[in-house]
Amino acid sequence: MMGGVTQLRRIVAGLVPVIALFAGTAPAHADLKLCNRMSYVIEAAIGIDDKSATATRGWFRIDPAACRVVLQGTLTADRILLNARALGVYGTSPLPQNGSDTLCVASDNFVIAAARQCRTGQTPAPFTQINPTRADDGNLVAYLAEDSEYDDDQARLAGIQRLLVIAGFDASPIDGVDGPKTQAALAAFLKSRGLAPDFAQSPNFFTTMVEAVQAPSSAGLTWCNDTPHKVMAAVGTDDGKTVVSRGWYRIEPGKCLHPDVTGQPRRLFSFAEAVDAENRTIRFKDKPLNWGGDSQLCTRESKFEINEQSECGNRGFSTTGFAAVDMSSGGKTLRFAMPR
Repeated sequence: MMGGVTQLRRIVAGLVPVIALFAGTAPAHADLKLCNRMSYVIEAAIGIDDKSATATRGWFRIDPAACRVVLQGTLTADRILLNARALGVYGTSPLPQNGSDTLCVASDNFVIAAARQCRTGQTPAPFTQINPTRADDGNLVAYLAEDSEYDDDQARLAGIQRLLVIAGFDASPIDGVDGPKTQAALAAFLKSRGLAPDFAQSPNFFTTMVEAVQAPSSAGLTWCNDTPHKVMAAVGTDDGKTVVSRGWYRIEPGKCLHPDVTGQPRRLFSFAEAVDAENRTIRFKDKPLNWGGDSQLCTRESKFEINEQSECGNRGFSTTGFAAVDMSSGGKTLRFAMPR
């Protein structure tokens, strides 16, 4: 990759979410469901470890404050394991990806019968063992939570606030607490989409919000991926005093994404590159397929937010060429396309 750039994951908005799996002992005689008490729309994959065989299945999309059944019927497996990721609209996954087991997953919906030996189109991912508890309805349940320890109502509101901010509506801070600022941002978003005020209570509301932040916008910076490859991007902001570089953001093929730029920076910078399933830079005509420029900013392979841009190499960072973005018209869409 250019400048040694690869991508792992990124902490979003200063929050360090964790998967909280409320352990306990319960007989495995019911459906298993996952409940999301995070402020992110997540996708989950499960691993089923039964004696000498291990299978994986995913992805199960779960909105904030929602639950989803991921296994039905009597559970006879020796162990149940979990991997979870946030949607690409949040940048890279804010979930800490670690676990004692490495199992195979695929980029799209999948069922893998022998999940310890990855084949073409499959990649290894860390899975964590979970110990679900029995819920009041008789099902087994495992909760995904973050450090803020939201309840369901708070998780849903924080999830709405987070997507409003990404879409360019000021609903900060993202804290799950309702107030005039959040309500004003929500009303402005609904009006911009021609939606009724009560649409926010619709079960499809998060889907609508995710689609909104994956479409070009007339305000702020928008990245659009017109290639058949996954694109990883980083943004730089200059407020006149400090230049901050931040990444990585994952942009799926055919999708757009708005980096979460707050305030009114004087200048913006952008760098992006196409990567394969193993996060290796795609090469086109023997050159890295990337989109940058002459402004040298600091980056690193994993998630980063760097406030000082001098002597990148001496501080253990890579130096990467970003392009300056002309924001004089109030909004700018950068489209990443295959070279002719």
